Amino acid sequence: MKALYSLLAVLVIAALGYVGAEVNGLHATFGIVLPYAAFAVFLAGFVYKVVQWAWTPVPFHIPTTCGQQRSLSWIKSARIESPSTRWGVLARMALEVLLFRSLFRNTRAELRDGPRLIYAENKFLWLAALAFHWSLLIVLIRHLRFFLLPVPGLLYTLERYDGFFQVVEPTLYVTDVVILAGLLYLFGRRLRDPQIRYFSLLADYFALFLLLGLVISGILMRYFVKVDLVSVKQLTLGLASFSPSVPQTASPLFFVHLTLLSVLAAYFPFSKLMHMGGVFLSPTRNLANNSRMKRHVNPWNYPVKVHTYQEWEDEFREKMRAAGMPLERE
Repeated sequence: MKALYSLLAVLVIAALGYVGAEVNGLHATFGIVLPYAAFAVFLAGFVYKVVQWAWTPVPFHIPTTCGQQRSLSWIKSARIESPSTRWGVLARMALEVLLFRSLFRNTRAELRDGPRLIYAENKFLWLAALAFHWSLLIVLIRHLRFFLLPVPGLLYTLERYDGFFQVVEPTLYVTDVVILAGLLYLFGRRLRDPQIRYFSLLADYFALFLLLGLVISGILMRYFVKVDLVSVKQLTLGLASFSPSVPQTASPLFFVHLTLLSVLAAYFPFSKLMHMGGVFLSPTRNLANNSRMKRHVNPWNYPVKVHTYQEWEDEFREKMRAAGMPLERE
């Protein structure tokens, strides 16, 4: 039911975009006002979240490690698994952000007949997530050609390599196929696995359906439904230069695509998709494991008067000497 409600919500959003294209009086609302409002919410929400996380105090170093910590010189330490320097932290963060290193080592647990608890690798999840995120990045970069004039040569080079598998006209982009396959796998995994389906929230399905709607509408516009690209670029260039004008020849499917994108952008900072910015501010990822080299004192500790051993020894020195107890200081 959660998946059904989420799908219904996305279909309603798509229908509103279609209505905005069909009704002349709503062209400016869905083509100008909605994108600007969504971008403003995205920017404000993103900055608010990052500032909120950045100002959250972290008095102790709590890095997530799975390797030997640096201690004695004759014990080999894991410089990336348990980094004690900034360079080690940067290397681990780069592997995490670019290659999803922790997800690569993720395992799944299943209860089978016996009953027996079986642990197994879960590389398909890592591969699907990696393929989806990298494809999404390339697709976003490719879309810059709609906002730039003249278009940089680097974008044409990227498109040429992305469309090297030219079997149809227009050129089939590999990322279009990969991103759709990745999203379908992530969605099917939530439905197939009873445990994941149990704790999946409506918000999880909503984000997936928004992304699927965005990808499917984009694929339809490129390969199946004719869209006036001149009018599309006219609108996007106008939005980028803050002098927008909505062309009357814009396709209804483009308005559906733009509406889904606007809703996704506004929803982004308040959803789990915000892990894009949160991963850089996670104290379990961006802190060095140097607790054996540096003492971390909690600044919130209340100043408590303590009776140190040296003070205790000074107080009972004569009695300890008479009893034959060892003294640290004479």
